[in-house]
Amino acid sequence: MKSDVTIKKSKINGRGVFANRDFKKGETVLKWDTSVILSKEEVGKLSSKEKNYISPFKGKFLLQQPPACYVNHSCDPNTKVIDDCLDKAIKNIKKGDEITTNYSAFFLPKETMECNCHSKNCKKVIRQN
Repeated sequence: MKSDVTIKKSKINGRGVFANRDFKKGETVLKWDTSVILSKEEVGKLSSKEKNYISPFKGKFLLQQPPACYVNHSCDPNTKVIDDCLDKAIKNIKKGDEITTNYSAFFLPKETMECNCHSKNCKKVIRQN
């Protein structure tokens, strides 16, 4: 079965996730692989690179797996994380579009990150909502 998304080079950051078909607003774009759940102590033992793929998840931490780990941030995202494990389209997405979400929903207070999304609404710095 052909996947609805593919991973390839992104203009936003490194690799990204791209639509292999059109998605309508409200449709599930990605269902996360939740097989790698870690404690705070286990997260502390990860490499810096691996820590980039950690998301809070039901009181613990999820180590994101492909393709979800390659969804880049945008200040004008086309998906939103629902129920801690789904990316749902918040607008229509065309085949070939990069799948993006708003990282600020996952940030801790005072946590920041430089933004590279290049959207018209780019805030230049990502921080908690």
